[in-house]
Amino acid sequence: MSNPYTGVWPALVTPNVPEGGLNESVLRELTEYLIGKGVSGFYVGGTTGEGIFMPATDRKRLVEIVLEQVAERVPILVHVGAIAAGDAIDLARHARDHGAAGISSIIPPLYESIDIITRYFETLASAVPDVSLYSYLLNPSLDAVALMERLKQIPSINGTKYTGSNMFELQQIIELSDDDWTIFSGMDEQCAYAAMMGATGCVGSTLNFMPGVYKAIRNNVEQGNYVKAQELQVSANHVTAAMSKVGFQGALYEILGILGFECASPRLPRIPLTEALRTQLREMLNATDFRALVDM
Repeated sequence: MSNPYTGVWPALVTPNVPEGGLNESVLRELTEYLIGKGVSGFYVGGTTGEGIFMPATDRKRLVEIVLEQVAERVPILVHVGAIAAGDAIDLARHARDHGAAGISSIIPPLYESIDIITRYFETLASAVPDVSLYSYLLNPSLDAVALMERLKQIPSINGTKYTGSNMFELQQIIELSDDDWTIFSGMDEQCAYAAMMGATGCVGSTLNFMPGVYKAIRNNVEQGNYVKAQELQVSANHVTAAMSKVGFQGALYEILGILGFECASPRLPRIPLTEALRTQLREMLNATDFRALVDM
């Protein structure tokens, strides 16, 4: 099964309303804005999108809205991971039935061995064998290469979203399969280096507001302009560092608010920034190339 997706994919933020629940109008606006920025696709309901913190009804509605708004202009990968395999299957079938290009799943909490994790992905894949499936390796603490050696035996597994900083490990995963193997890098601050290693594309949080810089990074890597790619990566990383200092997810919601997308507060267990942290974030952003990167 071939699915060689490339380019830059926002790990789409899920805008909320103050009283809780989806802000459907802002979700549509943000999706449209990012399509206008030339993104290659969307990763929906992942860690950034807070899918694992949402009830299934919200997760399904989120997928429906994004697919409807995108209207097949770019592909959509839907994160369906859940502790209960039955919930993941239900979400996977919903995503398939509504036209998602593929599905993805984290390694659920408490799934602690390669044998158990493999059984989880086999169960999920067997329920929707006609849909491309991507594992989501989030800061893997186990042997990610050994795991992917096992998972690649599942017919519908097409690759992974690797959110880790170990470029040697990423390289080994990339080399496990042929040109149809789709590998997304998942750490924005490693985009250039993952591209140099051969990552097919990148999925990331800060792509919600500055996807253009990551397009430029990948384009420069492809053209062999590694010094320029490094300069752009460092510039983007200054913004990421400012966000991390005050609380990354709260900062992400605050930045989208600055750009006119009112997303309210993150969902528990994440919390919004205090007023003091908002002020601190804005001061730190003013010391970076934030505006220029947003405008790219």
